[in-house]
Amino acid sequence: MNKVGYQDNVKTLTQIIGHRERGHNIGLLGGTFNPVHTGHLIIADQVRSQLGLDQVLLMPDAIPPHVDRKHAIDASHRVNMLRLATEDNAKLGLELSEILRGGKSFSYDTIKELTHRFPNNNYYFIIGGDMVEYLPKWYRINDLIKMVQFVAVRRNGYPFTSKYPVVWVDVPMIDVSSTLIRSKLHQVQSIRYLVPTAVDNYIKENHLYE
Repeated sequence: MNKVGYQDNVKTLTQIIGHRERGHNIGLLGGTFNPVHTGHLIIADQVRSQLGLDQVLLMPDAIPPHVDRKHAIDASHRVNMLRLATEDNAKLGLELSEILRGGKSFSYDTIKELTHRFPNNNYYFIIGGDMVEYLPKWYRINDLIKMVQFVAVRRNGYPFTSKYPVVWVDVPMIDVSSTLIRSKLHQVQSIRYLVPTAVDNYIKENHLYE
C-alpha cells in the first residue's frame, strides 16, 4: 500500500510512482461533471502537483457504467463548462473520447483507445477513495490495472486499502458536490465560490438546472 501525503516532496512522490523514461505522465479524472465544481478542480490540480504529472485531463462520461443511471444535462453544456473551468490552468485539460464514443463509458475501452492513440503516454486514473472498494466490479479490471496506474483520493470514513496497486493521495477536501450545486440552484440560492465564476455565469446565461 502506498500512501501519499500532500505535504510530502516531489522526490518522494517520484519514487512512489516510478521514473518514466519516455512519454508524458497524464492523469485522468472521469465523471459526469453535472456540473463541474471547485472540488473537482482541487482534486485535479493537487494530484497533478503532488505526483508531478505533466497534465490532468478531466474526462466527462457519456453514460457512467458503475453507478445508477442519473439524469445529466446535454453533454455539450457539460463540456462547455469544463472548458471554462480549466481555461486558466494550462496543466488541466479535457479528454472527450467517452463523449465522442457514446454509450456506456467503460474505463477499459477508454484506456485501450487512449493507449492505442498515444502509446508513449503513461496514464494515471484518478478515483475517489469511496470508489476503491468497487474496483473488483469494474469491467475487465484485471486487464485494466495492467494498462493504467490507479490513483485514489483519500476520503474520510473509507478504508484506504485495496488488493489492487493503488497510489493514495491526500487532497484538501471541501464538502461540495454536483448534487449540492443543483439543489442550491433549484432553491435559487447562491453557488458563488462553489463553482468557478465563468461556470456560474454560464449556468445562469443558459438557464441550466432551473
